[in-house]
Amino acid sequence: MDDIELCESQEDYIKIIDKISKKNHGGWVSNSEIAKGLQIKPSSVTNMLHKLKDLKIIKWDPRKSIRLTEKGKNIAKKLNTRYEILIEFFRNILNINDDDVINNFCCEIEHKIPSEIYNKIMQIKQKPN
Repeated sequence: MDDIELCESQEDYIKIIDKISKKNHGGWVSNSEIAKGLQIKPSSVTNMLHKLKDLKIIKWDPRKSIRLTEKGKNIAKKLNTRYEILIEFFRNILNINDDDVINNFCCEIEHKIPSEIYNKIMQIKQKPN
């Protein structure tokens, strides 16, 4: 995203932290909430948190709650927008109405879609009907 290259799992962590933080008072998220949201073991989360902290995407100290930085919030917003645009494209442009199919497919391709293709989808979306 922009000046930072993130792997698929880093993007997944950012999205789940963002999603949980919107439900929690103060926007703080626990390690166990992330693990539950990603359906992984809590012990697996710590390694990624160190990486995200080094990238200045989260505020966190070991054994404390996690919060997205402004940089992290901006990345989360872009990730969520990309996902929503893909959902809208498949639903409204390609007329695919099976939500499970659309959601599963968009989860698979959202991390891999080249910017050239994404930009073309954006152009289609922005054209007047």
